Amino acid sequence: MSDIVITDFQLKHLNKTLAKLSPQEVLKWAVVTFPNLFQTTAFGLTGLCILDMLDKLDIDPIDLVFIDTLYHFPQTHSLIEQVQTRYPRFKLHIYKPDGCDSTQQFEEKYGDELWVKDELKYDFLAKVEPLQRAHKELNIKAVFTGRRRSQGGARSELPIVEIDESLNVIKISPLASWDFKMVQAYVKENNVPYNELLDLGYKSIGDWHSTEPVAEGEDERSGRWKGKAKTECGIHQTSKYQQYLSQVK
Repeated sequence: MSDIVITDFQLKHLNKTLAKLSPQEVLKWAVVTFPNLFQTTAFGLTGLCILDMLDKLDIDPIDLVFIDTLYHFPQTHSLIEQVQTRYPRFKLHIYKPDGCDSTQQFEEKYGDELWVKDELKYDFLAKVEPLQRAHKELNIKAVFTGRRRSQGGARSELPIVEIDESLNVIKISPLASWDFKMVQAYVKENNVPYNELLDLGYKSIGDWHSTEPVAEGEDERSGRWKGKAKTECGIHQTSKYQQYLSQVK
């Protein structure tokens, strides 16, 4: 299938028009507009809202993609089981670091605490390469993401629709304009399953070694990579990891 092409003019027009629609309307539009559409998710609150909305719409289900870094919290894996039980129509594709099925295998291959010794390499091996492999094997052309402007950092100017040139894919963030309280309210009103760590002060949950609870008044993602300028792991900033492509092939 040929690549989907959207000009800058079309992109600006789309974002201006979609900003007037509800998240559900954006979801419907995307499903009928883009072939090979998936949802990439780490099962955060916003992604779970999107999944629940999709489930309630009168449309065919789309497939989900989860990158298992092998360092997720046990609570995250427990949540995935709950989600699969609650939303059985949605097929889940799980991708792990190449050639590794367990933390032990990853550390035998790359050593202990690679995220400390070479953070960029860790992010590439555990997140970016599996994501690139998923896009290639599944022929992904467009994805729903759970990112929101209120999460701060690089996401503060997030459009609803954007083009990831490094992955050659269109990204749609239907809840870009929502804040954390709106997401929480939707989850509560619709009895959506969520990560129990959220009840312990966490707001954004990734790997256990780089995730902490968030203090009152802090940005949602301030608990990720605490004390560092880093705000993204590579899932949404793949281009800066290209230097590792030749090293791991």
